[in-house]
Amino acid sequence: MFARIGQVARHLSRPLPNYAHPSAALATRSSVAGNIMSSSAATAENRSQRMIHTAGCIIIGDEVLGGKTVDTNSAHFAKYCFLLGMQLKRVEVIGDDEAEIGEATRRMSENYDFVVTSGGIGPTHDDITYESIAKAFGLPLKLHEETLERMKALSKPHPSQKNFSWDVPSPALDAKLSMARLPIDESRDIKSQVLFVDESLWVPISVVNGNVHILPGIPRLFTQLLDGLKPLLVPRLENPEGKGVYRILFSTPMAESEVAGYLKTLAAEVESKGVKVGSYPRWGRKRNSVTLVGKDKEYMESLVPQIEKGVDGIRVEREEDADESEDEEKGS
Repeated sequence: MFARIGQVARHLSRPLPNYAHPSAALATRSSVAGNIMSSSAATAENRSQRMIHTAGCIIIGDEVLGGKTVDTNSAHFAKYCFLLGMQLKRVEVIGDDEAEIGEATRRMSENYDFVVTSGGIGPTHDDITYESIAKAFGLPLKLHEETLERMKALSKPHPSQKNFSWDVPSPALDAKLSMARLPIDESRDIKSQVLFVDESLWVPISVVNGNVHILPGIPRLFTQLLDGLKPLLVPRLENPEGKGVYRILFSTPMAESEVAGYLKTLAAEVESKGVKVGSYPRWGRKRNSVTLVGKDKEYMESLVPQIEKGVDGIRVEREEDADESEDEEKGS
């Protein structure tokens, strides 16, 4: 015990750095900051290259929460993920609020492999997505020259801006420049942080922390940029073809409550194979829908005869396919 006490005494007797001295304090802070930045960059680099299994989507805009704008981007993204075999785990709709944008992006970046945001990157005062995400990850906003040059070449001034000039300072010019100021991690290759995936568009996909992809809220641009991004994602998917998830659809004339017991048993039976069973009512129609969703296509196909019998239904390609006989009954 006395030997141990001696070791502790010798340890405590060692001189400590003089943190009160400015140079020592600065060196300590620089070392800590450097380690944090190196760790952050390594983590971001890892996120930008690892395999993609899960996805998250953040829809940003007061106009969505207020009912003025109907969100269609999350529905498109859900289909996009399904076709590529990514498991969409969460969709959130939040307002133009710096704290909420920062919290949501940091959390989803940590939890999911591939994250997209939609909205808030226009030229007006409430377009704060770039600024909020930059602040959330401790990054500066930098004027990205290639984005600016593409904007000049591919965008046209609004008819109301007859006297607009790229060379004359004006509020309109400041507003346009704000769309080219992007969150940039200066410790990483800028080409992996700013992606141009469609030659007809000047709008970039800004990538933060390796896996947060900032997209516009305009549906046409959102879908066009996602389509352009696909070739960069496919090599990081489980199936290089980008076909990892399958859906088999059944149409049944039985009420949901009538097939609930059978489907509960079926769901428990197929769970170990990674297959999910779904049941969906179709209001105003006599037939409802049942689905199988999973990656083991051969196994799922083997279940088709059993399920058709169990729900007294038929396999269909579209929900409405079996409605033709229903319509004929109404017309007779």
